[in-house]
Amino acid sequence: MKVRFDLKPSDLTAKLARMWALSAVKIRSLEKSCPPGSGAPVFTVKGKYTARGWTEWTQGFQYGSSALQFDATGEKEFLELCRDRTLNVMASHLTHIGVHDHGFNNVSTYGSLWRLAKEGRFDAPAYEVNFYELALKASGAVQAARWTPVNEGGGYIYSFNGPHSLFVDTIRSLRALALSHKFGHLLMGEKDAKISLLGRLIEHAHATAKYAVWYGEGRDTYDVRGRTAHESVFNTNDGSYRCPNSQQGFSPFTTWTRGQAWAMVGFAEELEFIATLSDAELAPFGGREAVTAPMLKAAKATCDYWIQDTPLDGVPYWDNGAPLLHKLGDTQSKPADPFNDFEPVDSSAAAIACQGLVRLGKYLEGKDPKAAEYLQAGLTVLDRLLEEPYLGTDEKHEGLLLHSVYHQPNGWDHIPDGKKIPSGEACQWGDYHLREAALLVQRMAEGKPYYTFFGSKQ
Repeated sequence: MKVRFDLKPSDLTAKLARMWALSAVKIRSLEKSCPPGSGAPVFTVKGKYTARGWTEWTQGFQYGSSALQFDATGEKEFLELCRDRTLNVMASHLTHIGVHDHGFNNVSTYGSLWRLAKEGRFDAPAYEVNFYELALKASGAVQAARWTPVNEGGGYIYSFNGPHSLFVDTIRSLRALALSHKFGHLLMGEKDAKISLLGRLIEHAHATAKYAVWYGEGRDTYDVRGRTAHESVFNTNDGSYRCPNSQQGFSPFTTWTRGQAWAMVGFAEELEFIATLSDAELAPFGGREAVTAPMLKAAKATCDYWIQDTPLDGVPYWDNGAPLLHKLGDTQSKPADPFNDFEPVDSSAAAIACQGLVRLGKYLEGKDPKAAEYLQAGLTVLDRLLEEPYLGTDEKHEGLLLHSVYHQPNGWDHIPDGKKIPSGEACQWGDYHLREAALLVQRMAEGKPYYTFFGSKQ
């Protein structure tokens, strides 16, 4: 991609205001078309959100978007919508033992409301704040209990595929463990064994960095630094790593770009969180350097690969080894084309990745000469997404971020009449993460406290 070093957060102000105005319309429309009890909206078909009976992993994005809208604009109707729906709809997600999505569902709702209350953005009585904290304590512990040990030490939170399966995207659910630890909580095991949630966060992040990210060295000498595998498969009899795999990408040996994006933002935000912890908290896990070094190595590798491998505007195709991508020629020398006839782009991956780039750039300020490149790459991608054809400017279309895909191998995404591949549709995680990246950059532009999931920093 071509990084724009001339962009400043304030240069995006007008585009951000336009996006939030459209966002308000979309949230109101979605509340009418997908009320509680109708199934969590997942992606649009012909501009209307539909459910997909798999897991309700997108419910938190639906209601968490209202919290982001309030944060950015001060429109209290969206705060009240998030408070009501979190209380009355989200409870089952707190104790859901069958998924790896607690960070998506619960931190986006309970976590956002807790953060806004602690920032003094609304008048929350003490019992309400305590309610959010209790919910997040439970969520982090339930997520951490979904655990498979690895024979080389440590372990991982296993995916909904089963104990053999480590998903790269689960790195984003570590935010649930982070908050639960922040509130002083533990996971209690057999015979009242006290299991550190911080410990499980660190071990899962290290397992993801070791097994799901390629570095072009050792095991990966045949491969390219910064690539990721969607799924890492283990032998649960002895805890040994067996092979890479992919559920939503083209193959185990190509990069599903949304999975790469999850790694980029997940590692970056956990590095930000760990920076707030004391040396004493990290000492039982080898100390600060031992904890952060694998995460930073993975964050830099994945972000470098994004900058190196994506099209000129930083918006990727759904998989960098998709079988018909070669028919588009040199994709790195021109902007992505969402209207091509061969392979779909995934704007949702770009929305997730741009936040990871910005966060890594901010984390490395004053520490690494590449910090500015990461930050500017993130701004470059976000700037592009805030324009057509990616920004959903048609108020009748319920999607905010267009040209995303969900599951290309399963053929779940809508293909418009007269087209050969999916295009023109939106998904909940794309819309949510465009809003979240927009809020992050808007706060930077306005000189407000830096936005993080664990509470804003000055």
